[in-house]
Amino acid sequence: MKFRTALFFLWLFSTTSQAIELAGVSEFIDEMVAKHQFDHTELTAVFEQTVRRPETLAAMSRPSTSKPWLEYRAAFVNAKRIEGGLKFWDENATTLQRASQQYGVPAEIIVALIGIETGYGRNAGKFRVMDALATLAFDYPSRAEFFRSELEQFLLLAREQHFNYLAIKSSYAGALGIPQFMPSSYRKYAVDFNGNGKVDILNEAEDAIGSVANYLQGYGWQTGAPIAERAIVANTETLPQDKVSRGLADWKILGVIPEHTDRDFQSATMLDFTVESGKEYWLMFENFQVIRRYNNSNFYSMTVFELAEALRQGHH
Repeated sequence: MKFRTALFFLWLFSTTSQAIELAGVSEFIDEMVAKHQFDHTELTAVFEQTVRRPETLAAMSRPSTSKPWLEYRAAFVNAKRIEGGLKFWDENATTLQRASQQYGVPAEIIVALIGIETGYGRNAGKFRVMDALATLAFDYPSRAEFFRSELEQFLLLAREQHFNYLAIKSSYAGALGIPQFMPSSYRKYAVDFNGNGKVDILNEAEDAIGSVANYLQGYGWQTGAPIAERAIVANTETLPQDKVSRGLADWKILGVIPEHTDRDFQSATMLDFTVESGKEYWLMFENFQVIRRYNNSNFYSMTVFELAEALRQGHH
């Protein structure tokens, strides 16, 4: 028993010392006390139990979006994800309809985002959010400022929501709950959509659905406007190399014809995706860019669009 006790305290010392030894932690605690009136003793105790997680650093260095398009797409747009999405849609049909009406975001987009982020809430993350954010805030120089800000936002969120600072789990990057909101987005866009007096996207699908719709509306979602449209390209050699947004009339002059959408007031950028037969060309509208605010990746936005389309076609 004494041996086990000694091992426990050795483990406790080794883990609790990892985070507080990172440069900048003590200054951050002082800042939170001065700026937001946190209790210095309480916050110090929290950081003394916060663990540096090298796994988060490793994960940041190999994002899934670095995979080839077809491999990335297959991980999210597949029969299992579609089946799960249709089930989630049926289980939450009333809430999804209400969110769509209130915020103007199609139900299939909301379902697809939640499906890609957490498999409809089944995999919301295994890291303690304090561990993930502290590691990235103080040991990931290229984005330290961003994660330091998110750590600040999490502490404020935890105080507001009466969370146990050390009990909340997240992704390796500190994203929270069913829709994987960063703490700043949780505070700004999460809503009490079921009206029970709590804003709980960690456990409540209704709040997650309303919050996703509110987030997209907040970033400029255009109700009824297109997201992406497959394009027919007359001559690939004359395509412009820039990423300038052009009106559809200008794209037509360049020999780029959308398969279906024909709205001259719309502007769009062009993307190409490498598939087995070569290249696919797509025109991307403003709503595509809004989805990118969720995850700054063209691959990500395209999988949301394609999964949403599959769900829409499969829903009765």
